[in-house]
Formats: sequence, C-alpha cells, structure tokens
Amino acid sequence: MRVHHLNCGTLRPLGGRLIDGRPGLFRRATMVCHCLLLETDTGLVLVETGMGTPAAVDRDAWLGAGFVRQSNPIADPSQTAIAQIRALGFDPADVRDIVLTHLDLDHAGGLIDFPWARVHVYAEELRAFTEPRDDAERGRYRRIQFAHGPQWTSYADTGEPWFGFGAVRQLDGLPPEILLVPLSGHTRGHAGVAVDTGSGWLLNAGDSYFFHGQADPDAPRCPPGLKWFEGRMETVKGARLDNHRRLRQLVQEHGDEVTVFAAHDETEFLRLSTRSSV
Repeated sequence: MRVHHLNCGTLRPLGGRLIDGRPGLFRRATMVCHCLLLETDTGLVLVETGMGTPAAVDRDAWLGAGFVRQSNPIADPSQTAIAQIRALGFDPADVRDIVLTHLDLDHAGGLIDFPWARVHVYAEELRAFTEPRDDAERGRYRRIQFAHGPQWTSYADTGEPWFGFGAVRQLDGLPPEILLVPLSGHTRGHAGVAVDTGSGWLLNAGDSYFFHGQADPDAPRCPPGLKWFEGRMETVKGARLDNHRRLRQLVQEHGDEVTVFAAHDETEFLRLSTRSSV
C-alpha cells in the first residue's frame, strides 16, 4: 500500500510560540490539516478531507466567521484534497472511500468534493452531529458542510485488540490494513485511523492531541496557548487525558512498529511527508 501525506489546509493563528512552540511571540503560528491518500487494490482511500474547496472561495460562509478569526485558514485552492489528488495524477472519482477521525469542520469540510464516496465514521460521532447533547456540541459541527447528504457508513466502537487499545473495527469493503481506533475526548465519537503500510503502522490520531511533544513518553509538553485551546475544545476530559497517556505508552512500547501523528502538527507532517510508504 502506498501512502501519500497531504496538507489539506494551512492555519495561521496568532500566538507564535504559545501555539507551535517555535521562537517568536509576535507572529502567526503555523498548523496544518494532515490527511492521508492511500492507494489500495480497490481504489483510493482518503483519510480526513481538510476544509474543502468552498473554504478557498468563501471562508466565512463555509467555516464560520469565528473559526476564521481565530485560526486564519489560508484560502489556497491548491491545498484542497481534490486538487492535490489531481496533481498526483489520479482521478478524484477513484476516491471510493473516506475515513474520518471526527466531523469537525477542518476534518470533514472536504466531503463536499467527493459526494459519491462512502464516509466511514464511528456511530457515536455521527450521533453527536445528528443528536447533539448540548449547545456546545450543537455548535461545533457546520451543518452546511453536510447538506449534500454524505453516504455514511458508521460503526460501533467494538472489535479486536490493537497494541493495547481495546476496540478497533475493520471497515466494510476496505482492506484489513485500515482500522478505526476509538480515541474519544476531543469529541465523544473521535477515532484514530490506523494504516498498515507493510513496513509498519501509521496512526492518524486526529485531534486526540495537538503538539508533537505531547507524544513524548519521557518529557511530554505542550505550548500553553495550544494546551488552553485543547481543553476548551474537549468534550470528555477524562477520556482525552487517558488517551494522551495511552498514546505515550504506545510510542514508548511500540514506537518501532507504530508511527503516531496528530492532525495539526506541522513538525510531524514535514517529517512524514518527505517519504512515501509502499
């Protein structure tokens, strides 16, 4: 299986080192929307979609004015998943399946560009969108992004053990090398997406953490501004913190077999995007 690492949306929030940990306070930080394009025997599989083509046309309408003010997403059509797939020489129509960690606007906004694809997600995440428990949950999902009627395929968070995680699920019609791993906390149906590349596993941990230092088993760390944002956006605090611990344990015990990365960390993206897995 060949894996392509795509940045499907650059974010430039204020805060500098308080957000991305690099020197300089009075500058904009850089964050990415790290997606995967998988070449499988049955077609192309997209893991996450980024913000989508409409975000490059009218950011406020598609993403919401509040998110735009806070995150300052770059309106660049060439960064959309569909544009990058074409640039790689593929036909976007060959993207038959999309696997999502969760339904936040910067992860699911690109579904509109692939309306024919099946969309794989945990049932609890789909329930959070269709039957929100409170105003916070109701407000986090952008209904305009789903108005085209995605072809949902949802799953209970039960299945076989995987590297110490108690429940994963092989996805309908997809190779067994692609798995959903429950990582609730950021949202109540949040998942990781594990991919067996043939030379090791990749785990797209989505927004279960935000900064590469949080996965360090010896000295975990996170810039204070990003740590505040992470807490502000959590849905289930206990689960989120427990998954931080479990991911660090995974890196410590199986780091030679599993490469873990977060959705928005530029350091991890640059490291992984310099190579393709076959």
